[in-house]
Amino acid sequence: MDIGIDLGTANTLVYVKDEGIKVRQPSVVAVKKGSNEVVAVGDDAKRMLGRTPDTISAVRPLRDGVIADFEMTEAMLKHFIKEARTKDKGSGSKIVKASKIRVVVAVPSGITEVEKRAVKDSARHAGADEVYLIEEPMAAAIGVGLPIQDASGNMIVDIGGGTTEVAVISLSGIVQSRSVRVGGDELDESIISYMKRKYNLMIGERTAETVKIQIGSATVVDKETSMDVKGRDLVEGLPKTINVTSQEIREAMAEPLAAILDSVKVTLERCPPELAADLVDRGIMLAGGGSLLGGLDIWLAEQTGIPTHLADDPLQAIVEGTGRVLSEISFLKKVTSAGV
Repeated sequence: MDIGIDLGTANTLVYVKDEGIKVRQPSVVAVKKGSNEVVAVGDDAKRMLGRTPDTISAVRPLRDGVIADFEMTEAMLKHFIKEARTKDKGSGSKIVKASKIRVVVAVPSGITEVEKRAVKDSARHAGADEVYLIEEPMAAAIGVGLPIQDASGNMIVDIGGGTTEVAVISLSGIVQSRSVRVGGDELDESIISYMKRKYNLMIGERTAETVKIQIGSATVVDKETSMDVKGRDLVEGLPKTINVTSQEIREAMAEPLAAILDSVKVTLERCPPELAADLVDRGIMLAGGGSLLGGLDIWLAEQTGIPTHLADDPLQAIVEGTGRVLSEISFLKKVTSAGV
């Protein structure tokens, strides 16, 4: 059985060869404190974030694109792989037996050998017999259909929950890349800090994410909007509601957005001239959940002077890429590193 996994900081997607995407869940695990007994995984666990009693802890086992909690990541992967192997049959469901489970996991291009080993070990302990790692920008480029095997420049910017991956690809290889630990989470944290600094209002991660999705943008899109944000007043300690505008949220996210832009510019500066010339015509392709921020493609095109396109389905780009390489073993071994 061949399985492709986009092990993301915010969401994990699992692709099964010949069946498509079987799992699309938040990368969150809820456990009983003291015993590490898993209470919930995915959507159910995410609903518990910031709302758990003392006996239960809801955690995100991945931070900045890498494993922060090995045991929880393993438990989460076991759950998702089991879910991917489950086939509905009539009124019940059964787990598909497989003599060999081959797994391709997408990882940030800037992770260390130790971090790679942690991903491989987690996948093997979760039931995989063979583990391959593919760099996220390569998987995203394949997933969105860029002609990476051609002798021409293709630029992909993948903005995930924990990292932003920027790469120029040609002849099935990464010519120039940059990985920065700035992504959707950093944008959320910047909104939390802004609300605390300007309004003395403490809000949670989920509220910050909602604000970002509803009124957040990288540049002015259509018209300015606003929304009520509920939180706790840090002075009085009581619940409070503040009305914030999209202009304020744009201001709050300015720093992490500048870091993403800087990584794109540095990659372009280091790109060989012939490939840079290709990019003027082909442009930049945006993928990853973070690329859905309002007006990000317009803003990036304005800042770089290069046409910027948003992938048809940015959230699925990486896992679709892992799925496509699974169908070609020789290509799989060419663009991935094998597990032991």
